Amino acid sequence: MIQPVTVSGAFGREFVRQLKERSRENDRRVEEAVAAIVEDVRAGGDAAVEKYTVQFDGKAPERTEITKEEMRRLAQGCAPAFLAAMERAAANIRDFHERQKQQSWLETRPDGVIMGQRVRGLHRVGIYVPGGTAAYPSSVLMNAIPARIAGVKEIVMATPPAKNGAPNPEIMAAALAAGVDRVFLMGGAQAVAALAYGTATVPKVDKIVGPGNIYVAMAKKHLYGVVDIDMIAGPSEILILADRTADPRYLAADLMSQAAPVKSASAILRTDDPALAKRTAEELGRQMQVLSRREIIESSLEHYGALLVCGSMDEAVEFANELAPEHLEVCCENPMEYLGRLDNAGSVFLGNYSPEPLGDYYAGPNHVLPTSGTARFFSPLSVDSFVKKSSFIAYTKRALQEASGDIITLAEAEGLTAHANAVRVRGCGHV
Repeated sequence: MIQPVTVSGAFGREFVRQLKERSRENDRRVEEAVAAIVEDVRAGGDAAVEKYTVQFDGKAPERTEITKEEMRRLAQGCAPAFLAAMERAAANIRDFHERQKQQSWLETRPDGVIMGQRVRGLHRVGIYVPGGTAAYPSSVLMNAIPARIAGVKEIVMATPPAKNGAPNPEIMAAALAAGVDRVFLMGGAQAVAALAYGTATVPKVDKIVGPGNIYVAMAKKHLYGVVDIDMIAGPSEILILADRTADPRYLAADLMSQAAPVKSASAILRTDDPALAKRTAEELGRQMQVLSRREIIESSLEHYGALLVCGSMDEAVEFANELAPEHLEVCCENPMEYLGRLDNAGSVFLGNYSPEPLGDYYAGPNHVLPTSGTARFFSPLSVDSFVKKSSFIAYTKRALQEASGDIITLAEAEGLTAHANAVRVRGCGHV
């Protein structure tokens, strides 16, 4: 079990570097395998998708596309408590993302010039949702709801079938609740390629979003440019900043909540209280005994977890901004005092009663977040992820005449005389 370590600034920077390197340790064989699958699907279409479905998922479904009628039938078999909880979560997610909507705008100047920006949803978006033994209905809500709010005309979902070729009922119920238009039972790199290129049955999309394993992530990276993507997701991670007022039971539970998904997940506590770090280590050992996925939790904590003791909370804040974690919890006496200084994090959870799973499932902010330090420049998935913007300009002849001298000067400075000519030919500027 991990033990508390007192660290200096230099140690912290080296620790951050090593953590970020783990996301770059992608086996080249994976990239080569993904490239081969993508090319096979581009050339072979539906037949290639079916071949890889059998190879990786065990059995091809009787029909790749699931009808709305079948989705409703499957949803009816879900537990009422699950359906009710999902509807409440969906309402929270809608409420949060509705506030992100941007409007098109137009400005008319006194000289007759008109300028503006048109904001519209993408035409068709593909969302990838993990399935099989690890099904995540919450991912359906988090990806599809902001797309629908953004005005995307058609949302196409890909999710792997179970080993028997059947769809997951909870994922189908979530697709109905989130307003997904079409659902295809296909997973892995082959699903990403099918969405990117289109097949005889799968429509070509403009953008692909959603989490997945390393093959899905590498396929999205490989196909960026053919389609847009949200981000390249790395292993999940959490950083907790805590002072002496934090409860070690909560800290241990929250660290393990993020250590459980995969062995490459990272869970770190940074505190200025050595006694708190020691009690958290004890709680980790105690609580782990009754949790499922114990082997995974132990492995991720051993290799990528840490209980780091620092000299002050100022050092902890500096460390957080350097690490730029996916999830950042602030379990301090007054967490709001740190919010304005925490510049690099996917999502921030403030206080002892805002655990990370609250954001994963229910509160409303999106759980598709930048990982591996990319929160320095990437943002969470949002309504903005599903819109495109176009500007427009309408000048009168008089307005162009007034601006012509500057335009011609700049164009000729760049050696683009044809640009200058396009202004002069309209009788503006000196011929």
